[in-house]
Amino acid sequence: MTPSDRILALLSGHGADFRILDHPEARSAPEAAAARGTPLRIGGKSLVMKLDRGIGFALLVVGGDRQVDNRLLRAHLRVRRYRFATTEELLRHTGLTPGCVPPFGRPVFDLPLYVDEQRACLPRIAFSLGSHTRSVIMDTADWLAIARPAEVFSLSRPGS
Repeated sequence: MTPSDRILALLSGHGADFRILDHPEARSAPEAAAARGTPLRIGGKSLVMKLDRGIGFALLVVGGDRQVDNRLLRAHLRVRRYRFATTEELLRHTGLTPGCVPPFGRPVFDLPLYVDEQRACLPRIAFSLGSHTRSVIMDTADWLAIARPAEVFSLSRPGS
């Protein structure tokens, strides 16, 4: 079963109201927002990162118009060092390439899920469905209830 299939089964199994969009190829958050016709801020940008202190790889979700704030991430998770997963590591942990990882940890991907509180406060979320040409739009509250993040905390700042 592909990540897309697992997510659709999970959403349907929970009776979530969601919309699937097929759109032109998008490889970045701004491209995806333009292709979807949605504001950049509602995008759920999924970042697979390797964190020290025994956490290992994790999936962090910030808004499409935001980026990880080093100070906030280090302070909250008590990590000293972290880095983005390489393309090879991303493929190993998700089976996907950069720019199309959906914002789900376990059970879709064997990764803890951390969500930025700025992203969690918005009413809707748009995210890639494991493809550069297919997205989902749904209520954030439903997504949070289904995705079940390990934590929701302040981990971002406005993007540059």
